[in-house]
Amino acid sequence: MNGLPIYFLWATPRSTSTAFEWMMRQRGDLICFHEPFGMAWYQGPEARAPRPVPPNRQRREATFEKIWDDIQEAAVKSPVFVKDMPHHTDHLWNEEFLGRITHTFLIRDPAKVLASLHRSYLKAGFEEGFDANEISFGPQRCLFDLLQSRSGSLPIVIDSDDLMESPEKMVSAYCNAIGIPFIQEALSWEPGKRNEVLWYDGNEEIWHASLRDSSGLKPIPRKYVDPADLPKNLASHYEAFLGHYNVLYSNRLLPD
Repeated sequence: MNGLPIYFLWATPRSTSTAFEWMMRQRGDLICFHEPFGMAWYQGPEARAPRPVPPNRQRREATFEKIWDDIQEAAVKSPVFVKDMPHHTDHLWNEEFLGRITHTFLIRDPAKVLASLHRSYLKAGFEEGFDANEISFGPQRCLFDLLQSRSGSLPIVIDSDDLMESPEKMVSAYCNAIGIPFIQEALSWEPGKRNEVLWYDGNEEIWHASLRDSSGLKPIPRKYVDPADLPKNLASHYEAFLGHYNVLYSNRLLPD
């Protein structure tokens, strides 16, 4: 199925990826999908998540094949932007799938990801924690290496701290790298509910309160998070995650 470009942003949780997606939605020239394969991974009949969802949250229509077909069908009408996480699709990484996509990555310091996850998990009352694969640093690195070996060139990588320190410059550099016009007006929006980016537990207060209350991508000085301050159950993942993160970080896109 041929069509217009399909741009993917491959992210980890808590990496400001939904704010980036919201900015791409403000452009008005892209059909946008919010973690569509995550729905299949958690809730569909072929769910691969380590914790099954209760029956009232299952989505029988959310098969991986249908979701991919929906994305490709949308790209017949308009360029498409998809924000998702690599571990949701690692079983789909064949030539047909990978070759149809323009791949980009959004990364974030793992200490900051883990600290943010800890705060969110406390609010959500999650006691069982998570599987390391679910945080997607390993799958991100695996996909990055696979794409580089396929094409011989580096995929586009942006870092969350760079983005938040210089949003206009970083978004401009990103748009230039993937070959779309930079639209400055897309960096601003009105605060409000973000129903378009809720699908799993519907709890905006836990996962998207900052986005709901924001009015755009604006420069925010970054704060250091000491890995030594992480809870023990999270700190045990830090070194492995850091190794994957550093590879992508060393190849990140810098503002012009």
